[in-house]
Amino acid sequence: YKPSQIKSSDIKMNIILKDEIPISQHARRLSFKEREIVEKQIDTWLKDGVVRESCSDFCAPIVLSKKKDNSTRVCIDYRKLNKKIVRDRFPLPLMEDILDQLGDAQVISSVDLKAAFHHCEIEENSRKYTSFITHNGQYEFLRVPFGLANSPSVFQRYILHVFRELIKDKTLVIYLDDIFIPAKNDEEGFQKLKRVLKTAADNGLELNFKKCQFLKRSIECLGYIIENGTIRPSPSKTLAVKNFPEPKTHKQLMSFLGLTGYFRKFIPNYSKIAKPLSDLLRNNTDFKFDNEQKEAFQKLKIALTNDPVLHLYRQNSELELHTDASSFGFGAVLLQKADNGKFYPIHYFSKKTSQQQEKYSSYELETLAIVEALKKFRNYLLGVKFKIITDCAALQSTMSKKEIIPKIARWALYLEEFHFDMIHRPATQMKHVDALSRNVALIIQHDEVTIKIAAAQKEDEQINTIKTLIANGKDNMHFIKNDILYRYDNGRDLLVIPDAMQNDIIKEVHSKGHYALTKTEEVIKQNYYIPGLKAKIQSVLTNCVDCILCNRKRGKKEGFLHPIPKEDVPLSTYHVDFIGPLPSTKKKYQHIFSVIDGFSKFVWLYPVKNVSAQAALEKLRLQQTTFGNPSRIISDRGGAYVSKEFEDYCQEENIQHILITAGVPRGNGQVERLHETLIPVLTKLSIENPMDWYKHVNDVQRFINSTVSTSTNKTPFQLMLGIPMKNKEDLRIKEILTDEYENYFMKQREDLRSDAQQRIMEIQQQNKSTHNRKCKQPHKYRKDDLVAIQRTQFGTGLKLRPKFHGPYKIVKVKSNDRYEVEKVGQHEGPNLTTTAVDYMKPWTN
Repeated sequence: YKPSQIKSSDIKMNIILKDEIPISQHARRLSFKEREIVEKQIDTWLKDGVVRESCSDFCAPIVLSKKKDNSTRVCIDYRKLNKKIVRDRFPLPLMEDILDQLGDAQVISSVDLKAAFHHCEIEENSRKYTSFITHNGQYEFLRVPFGLANSPSVFQRYILHVFRELIKDKTLVIYLDDIFIPAKNDEEGFQKLKRVLKTAADNGLELNFKKCQFLKRSIECLGYIIENGTIRPSPSKTLAVKNFPEPKTHKQLMSFLGLTGYFRKFIPNYSKIAKPLSDLLRNNTDFKFDNEQKEAFQKLKIALTNDPVLHLYRQNSELELHTDASSFGFGAVLLQKADNGKFYPIHYFSKKTSQQQEKYSSYELETLAIVEALKKFRNYLLGVKFKIITDCAALQSTMSKKEIIPKIARWALYLEEFHFDMIHRPATQMKHVDALSRNVALIIQHDEVTIKIAAAQKEDEQINTIKTLIANGKDNMHFIKNDILYRYDNGRDLLVIPDAMQNDIIKEVHSKGHYALTKTEEVIKQNYYIPGLKAKIQSVLTNCVDCILCNRKRGKKEGFLHPIPKEDVPLSTYHVDFIGPLPSTKKKYQHIFSVIDGFSKFVWLYPVKNVSAQAALEKLRLQQTTFGNPSRIISDRGGAYVSKEFEDYCQEENIQHILITAGVPRGNGQVERLHETLIPVLTKLSIENPMDWYKHVNDVQRFINSTVSTSTNKTPFQLMLGIPMKNKEDLRIKEILTDEYENYFMKQREDLRSDAQQRIMEIQQQNKSTHNRKCKQPHKYRKDDLVAIQRTQFGTGLKLRPKFHGPYKIVKVKSNDRYEVEKVGQHEGPNLTTTAVDYMKPWTN
C-alpha cells in the first residue's frame, strides 16, 4: 500500500469566530523528557507539512496526554478558542444506523487512518487561529488539528467526500475515522477491500495498519462486538462496569449511570432497575447509598456482565412490533425473526407520558403507544410488512369504526402510511413491554430543522422541477438523499432551502450571534444553499429589530454641518451650560455655570452648588447688572433650561431661547469645547487638593479671556473692550502705550470687530468643509415615518443596553436635518423629543 495523492478534495476547514479579539496564552512548563517528546513531534509535523512557524496574535498552550499503548501524544489546549468558534452543524451519523448497516455481514474489515484529521487542509485565512506555543517557538497548523470543536464535523465531511462513490454502492460504512467494510463472504470482502484501499491511496490517506482488521468474522465496532449478525457490548467496556467501585458522591454516581446508560438498549428494564440510583440525582437530594441503591447498583452490573445480546437488523426478515401503554408511559420492542425461526429483539423503546396524556383512556394510550413506536422505528418499518402485537382488545375494533373521535382519527391516518397486521395478545404475554411502558428510557431526537426543510421542499415548485431533472439524468449539480434535495458545491453537500424557509433559516443563523453580513453568509454556506444569498441576508439584517436597536451606525455620518449665524457685535448670543459634578468644596460648590459670548468668545465661569434653574438664573441676573441682556441664549435640553422658570425669565427679558437637538452636543459646540479645556486645566491646578478647584476658577477665566482665540485671531478681552488685558506681565509696558490705545480705541474697536466677523465666517466655512468631507448626503425622512433614535444617556449599568430606542414616529420635520419624534408603543426612551439625522435609523419595512 503506497498513498500517491493523485486526487484532491475541495473540503477545507474554515474557522469563523464570534469576535476577532485574540486569545493568547503562555507556554506551559515541561520537564526535559517532555521537551524532547515535543521537539521530536514538531520536527515530524514540520517535515510532513502539518504545521509551520507562526507569528499570529492567537496562541494556545500544548498539553501532553497518554495513549492506550502508554506512549505520549502532543495535544493543543484549544478550550478558550472553542468557546468563540461558531459551530459547524454538519451532522455526524447515528451510531444505530452504522450498526444496522452491518447486520447482514458475515465478514467485516476495518480500516484505521493514521492521524486522521491531518488529512484535511485548513483555509489560509483560518490558520492563524490554530497557533500554539512551545518552549522553543510558535507554530500554526496547515491541516486540521485534534482538539478544535469543529474538527470532527469537518473531517466527517471530508472523508464522506473522499469515499462518496463507495458509500453510494454500500461498499463501506464510515463513522469519523472508523471505516468498516461489510461482506457476505471472503471473496466479496476481498474485492470490496481492494476498492477501498485503492481509493484511499489515490487520495493520499495514511493508514495505521496496526489497528486495521481484515476479513474478520468477529470485530469490535464503536464499543460493541459484532459477530454472525448479533451485537453485544465489548468485554473491555463491560469490564469497566464490573470493576466500578461503589459510588461515594453524586459525581461518581453520574459517571456510573453514564457508563451503564451507553448499553441501555441491551437491558429491557433498565429504567426500573436504575430508578433508585437516578432518584439520587434529583435537585436538593442528599446522597444516601442504602440497601435499595446497593441492590440496584449490583443488578445493573450483573445485567451487563452476563453477556447480553441484541440481534442486528437484517433486511427482508420478518418483523414484529410489540407495544404497551400505561398512564406512566409507552413501551415497545422491535423483534426480528432469525434463521432458527425464533424472534429476537433488535431494539427497545420507552417514553414518558405528558401530564395531558396521563388523562387519556386506555385505548387512546394504546393507540398513541403504537404511533410513538412507529415514529421511533420508522426507518425499519416503512415500506415493509410487519405485525403489531398489542394487549388492548378494544383497539382493533376502535380502529375499524367509521366514526371515531378526531384525535384517534389523526393517529389512524398516520398508521395508514404503514403496511401491518394488528394482533391481540393477552397482557400476561406482554410483560416485556409492560415494564418499558412503566419505566421510561431516553430516545434519540431528530433534527427538527431538517424535517421542516424536507416538508417545505415538497411544496416548492422549483425544487420539484430540479428533482425531475435529476430523475431524467439532466442535473449533475444536485442529488437526493433521504428524499431531501442537496447541492454539491465546493466539496460540500448543502441542503437546498426552499423559498418559503429561506428567511427563517437566515434569521435563525443570524440570531445566534447577530453577526454582520459577511459572517452570517459564511455560516450559512457551511450547511445550506440559498440562491442570491447576500441580498437576502441584507434584507433580513435591515429588518432585524435587535440589530437596529443595539448596533452603532457605520460608515460616514449622515447630514452636513449647519453653523449658527453670528451677529457682528459682542453680548448678542450667549452659549450656556453646566459642568460637573466636581469634588464638593467647603462651601458645597460642585458645578460650574459657564457662559460664552458667541462673538468675542469672552467667558464667564461661576461656581454653583447645583444645576437648577435658580442657580443659572442667579448668575444670568448678576451678569445682567453689568452687561445687560443678550438677544438669545443657546443651551442644551437639561432640566434647568426646559423648566418653566427659565422659560418665563427669557420671555420677561425678551430673550430668544434656543434649545439644541437632544443628544447632539455639537449644537452647543462652543461651550462643549470650553469644557474640554477647562477640566484638564483645573485638574492640574488642584492636583494636590482637588477640593480647592474653585480657588483657581477666576485665574482660569482670566487666562482664557486673555488668550488668542483660533476663530477670531484676537483675545476675547480685546474684542470685548478694545484693549489688551493687563496682567502682571503687562505692567512693564510703558504708560505711553496706554495713551496710544485710548486715542485710537474707537477706531480700533470697529476695525477689530469687522476683522473678527470676517475671521469667524472663514473658520465656520473651514469647519463646515472639514466636517462635510466625513459625511454623506442625509437620508430625507418624512412625517409619519417610523425610525429608531440613538440613546444619549449612558449611566451606571447601561453599557450593554441597546444603543437605540424605537420605534418612534416623526411628527415634525425641522430645518437642518432635525426632526421632532414621538414614541410609538411601550418601550424605553422619552415620549417626545427632537433628534438629528445622524442619530436616527429607519425602522423595519
